This record gives sequence, structure tokens and C-alpha cells, in this order.
Amino acid sequence: MDDKRNLIAAILLSVAILLGWNFVSEKFFPTPAKPDVTKTVAGAPGATPAAPQGQPASAPPSGTPAVAAPVAKTTILPVEAALATGNRVPIETPSLAGSINLVGARIDDITLTKYRQTIEKNAPPVRLFAPGNSKAAYFASVGWSAQGIEVPGPTTLWTASGTKLTPATPVTLSWSNATGQTFRVEYSIDDKYLITAKQTIANAGSAPVAASSFALIDRLGKPTDPHEKDSWTIHVGPTGYLDGKSVFDVDYKNLDEGGAFKYNSAAWLGFTDKYWLAAVIPAKGERVTASITAPATDNYQTLFARDFKQVAPGTQVSTTSRIFAGAKEVSILSHYQDQQGITRLSNAIDWGWFEFFEVPIFKLLDWLFRQIGNFGVAIMLLTVIIRGLMFPIAQRQFHSMAQMRLVQPKMKALQERHKDDKPKMQQELMKLYKDEKINPLAGCLPIVIQIPIFYALYKVLMLTIEMRHQPFALWIRDLSAPDPLHFLNLFGLLPFTPPSLLALGPLALLLGITMFLQFRLNPQATDPVQQQVFKIMPWMFMFIMAPFAAGLLLYWITNNCLSIAQQQWMYRKFPQLRAAPVK
Repeated sequence: MDDKRNLIAAILLSVAILLGWNFVSEKFFPTPAKPDVTKTVAGAPGATPAAPQGQPASAPPSGTPAVAAPVAKTTILPVEAALATGNRVPIETPSLAGSINLVGARIDDITLTKYRQTIEKNAPPVRLFAPGNSKAAYFASVGWSAQGIEVPGPTTLWTASGTKLTPATPVTLSWSNATGQTFRVEYSIDDKYLITAKQTIANAGSAPVAASSFALIDRLGKPTDPHEKDSWTIHVGPTGYLDGKSVFDVDYKNLDEGGAFKYNSAAWLGFTDKYWLAAVIPAKGERVTASITAPATDNYQTLFARDFKQVAPGTQVSTTSRIFAGAKEVSILSHYQDQQGITRLSNAIDWGWFEFFEVPIFKLLDWLFRQIGNFGVAIMLLTVIIRGLMFPIAQRQFHSMAQMRLVQPKMKALQERHKDDKPKMQQELMKLYKDEKINPLAGCLPIVIQIPIFYALYKVLMLTIEMRHQPFALWIRDLSAPDPLHFLNLFGLLPFTPPSLLALGPLALLLGITMFLQFRLNPQATDPVQQQVFKIMPWMFMFIMAPFAAGLLLYWITNNCLSIAQQQWMYRKFPQLRAAPVK
């Protein structure tokens, strides 16, 4: 009766885990719904700016914002129509394409030419920045605050010295007010994602002026893709290296609730998505103040500003700001961090607590991919390497299992002898383990080690853009997304998408089969309840893992196959493992 009760309890617990995992995985382990998940990065459909964008939400502490030109009512246009209004200087590099808007001197048109919105061959490139008068408004801007003089603002029309911004041809924008001050922004760009803006104010007037320069990122709306939302494992939203630490604890919800976050120092700050980053960066070691705010409803801004300085008549003052607008490629972030002195820019990728473990996993996997050219094969080779490193531990595990098997008659006798005295039975069991030199926990060690390895690989697949849209073979065209084939809709023949709990595909089935075979090779447990749980577990994990990235399932399947091969080899070395359990 007790065995039946325990069996029913085990089955109910398994069902509860299976049903509850759908909620847990969506909350803590988000996975892309389809291989072609990346659309326009910024903007929420239907979002409309409640106020003119691009004006600093907070001024430098020692002065007040100057009067800007009158602002006309904003007309919301499609991105293509907004870009067709003219007054633009094209941007062209090996990694970026876009333009500078001469109205406001904004960088508000950036597409990432190396990355496509979907896995389809002719898919358009990913758009990062979009003009302020569009629904997907997202841009970078630099400017000035000053006391007693007019400064350029969001509606100022600048004059350009060049016709195109490329790595070989910088462009200088200029504008003068009526009191003798000339403002210049010299834009230059490298062949990756870093734009440099040298800001100069020249005072040809008769009196000194107090001025401060700033740089900001302005964003309208939040990401609309459910897998681009902030979660326990992936930070999406405002971020930066502020007041000497990486900031991941501010999100859009905080700003929607009226929060405004001020900082006394900044190495960089901006907005991060899963794969993309837009950030403004002061000169190395420069003293600035910074803020993360929501100037208006559904409008978010990160800004840094410098202290006011006196500009005497006949002199000029220059400052340098930098803008990162691009993909969070690990090597490029590290290059800018090391060569450009941008402190902890690599933390734009939210590695989390296990960065020390995840980064080596990524570097090894990326190196294997570059050597082989197929990311799926690289995952399989990574699995082989990990299993090779763990082979001595696995040997100890099997040796411990063999020893436990040999002493089972003695353990059974002890349990019968002291069945009414549990403390005495535990004491005698511990003495038996010591006498026979057995570590009962040795069999659990490989499983414990596999957990951080699996989590590290999960983070690598979910966070690093190097893995995005990488194919394997046959129908697997994106290993960072779930298996696109599902049995329930006859592999797409039926016009519906199964819920994630029932979205079983060939990879999930292979996972269940290999785990079942692996468990069949294990020595059979003596407890009938444990036997039933081990029979259920492979199929439960099949459902749990089905919504995860195909690359993770490929890792686990490969790991299971290697475990089966290793078990067969170890059985030949320890034949007593195959002995029938003691009754």
C-alpha cells in the first residue's frame, strides 16, 4: 500500500513539475518563439511622442538650459517617409548604413548591414535607430546648455561640410547664433560601431559665456517582442557603467513609475536589447554627471553632461563624446574596452554571476565554430571536450557505484537490524562507508557539475549574437531558436502553432529517447518508487526541454550519446554494475 501511495505521489509530482515548468521557463528562461524573431529594434506600434524628443530631460547641475528654437507640432510618419524628407548626410561603413539628420544634428538612422531581421535570404537588415518623428523613434544626439545665449536645439538646421560620413571622410556640422557664438560637431566613425563627436563652441562675441555640452540616447517605446523583455536571466533596458559599477537594476517599469536615476560619474550609458546596444560615452577619465529618465510618457532617455565652463571672447572650448550603435559582438566590445579605455563595456552583455565560467565557454565555442564553420558541429565538439575533461570524475562516479553495489548486502542487513532505530542505522551506515572507503555522494558530482555547464551554455546561446541565426543541418536553420518542426501540427502542414508545452519536435524526441536509453543502462534502483520515477523522467524532460533553443537540445543529445558510450565501456571495466539488485 505504501509503495502504491508513493508511486501515485511521484506521478502527481512529475505532472505538477511538467505543467509548472511552462510558467517557470517563460519567466526565468525565455526562448525565442521563432527563428526569425528580430524586427525593428526600437519602437512600440502606435507609440506617439508626448513632447519633442531630443531635449535633455535634466540639465547639468550648475546651470539652466538655454532657450531653443520654437518647436513645431510633430507629425508621426512611417520610417521610410521620415527618412525621405531630405536634409541628411549619408553614413556608410562596412558594418553600418544610415544618415545624420541635419535637423538637430541627430544620428537617427542606423541599420546594421551584417545582420538580417529574419533567417530568410532576402530579409532586410536590422534597424537600430529611427527618426524622432516616426513610431520607432530611437536616436543619439549631442548638444549644449548655456546661460544667456541661444544654443542649437532639436529643430536647429545645421550646415554640413561634407557629403558622406565614412571611416575615411569625417563630416563637420556648424551653426551660429545671433550673438557671435559658433557651434560645431565634427563626426567621425570607425569601420565597426563607434562614432566620435567632437563638440566645439567658439565665442566671437564681446562677453564670456558659460556653456556645458551633453550627449544622450533617446528612445520612444519599449521592445514589443516578448523575448526582448527584462527577465531574471537577461537584462533589457537602460544600462551602463555608472558610479563605478555596472547597472542592471533599472528597467522601463521603474521609469514608467516616475523613477529618475542620477549618477555622479559615468564611463558609458544607454539602452541594451538582447543583441544590440546604443550608448553614449564621455572621454576616458572625464568628469561627467549622468541620468536615466523618462521625459514623457513612453519616452526614455539616458544622458551625461559636463560641468559649465567659461568661454572667453575670442576663444573656443572643445569636448569629445562617443556613440556606440551596433551589435554586442564580444570581440568588438572587448576591443573598445581595452583599446579605447571604455570601462567594462563588455558588461553590456549581461553575463550574470557566472561570467567567469560563461566567457571561457563562449570563447571555446566561438573558436571551434571559426575553425569548423558549422555551429552545430562546434556544439558537439564542445560537448566531447567537456566530457573528456569530466572523464576522471565519471570514472570515480562509476567506481563509487560499483562499490555501493558490492556492499548492498551489508547495507540491507544493517537496515533490517536497526530498522527501529534510525539514528543507530545512520551511524552504522556511515561507519560502513568509512570502512569500505565509499563516498555515497560521488555519484552525484557529475550531475552537479553539469548544471553550471548547461546554464553557461544556455546564457551563451541566448545572449551572444555570434550564435544568432546560425544553422546546423537539414531543418535546423537557427540553433539559438527552438526546433521549428512540431509533431502536433504535422511539421507545419496544419495552420496552427502548438503551445510551448506541447511543441514537441524531432530534437525533443531524440532527447527523450537517448535519456531513456541512458537510464536503462544505469543499475536498476532497489526502491520501486525510484524505478517508476526513472521511467517517467526521460519523457518529462522531453516536454520540459522542447521549447529551449535547438543548440541546447543538440548539446544534451550529444552528451547523452557520449554517456551511453562511456557507460558501456565502464560496464566492461566494472562488470559488477550489471549485477541484479539485492532484494
